[in-house]
Amino acid sequence: MVILFQPKLLRSSDFDIVNRLTKIATQKELPNAQVALSWLFSKPAITSPIIGASKPGHLEDAVAALTVKLTQDEITQLEELYQPYPVLGHS
Repeated sequence: MVILFQPKLLRSSDFDIVNRLTKIATQKELPNAQVALSWLFSKPAITSPIIGASKPGHLEDAVAALTVKLTQDEITQLEELYQPYPVLGHS
C-alpha cells in the first residue's frame, strides 16, 4: 500500500492506526476497508455513513462489512491510538 504523507493533513501516529487496522484485518483475513467500515458501523451514533464508493469493489466492501463483527477488544485496539485533531480554520 502506498500512502503519500502530507504533513498538513496527517500525523505519523495516523500511520500507527493504519498498521493496527492492517494487523486486525490480516488476522481476520479481510480487506482493511471491511474492517474499517465494520468499526464505523459499530457506532450507534453513525446512521448514514458516506462510503465514497467510486468503484464496484468499494460498494462490495461496504456491503460485506455489514456482516463483519469486531470484538470489543478489536474495537478498543483500533480506537486507543487515536488522538483528536484540533479544529482548524475557525476564528
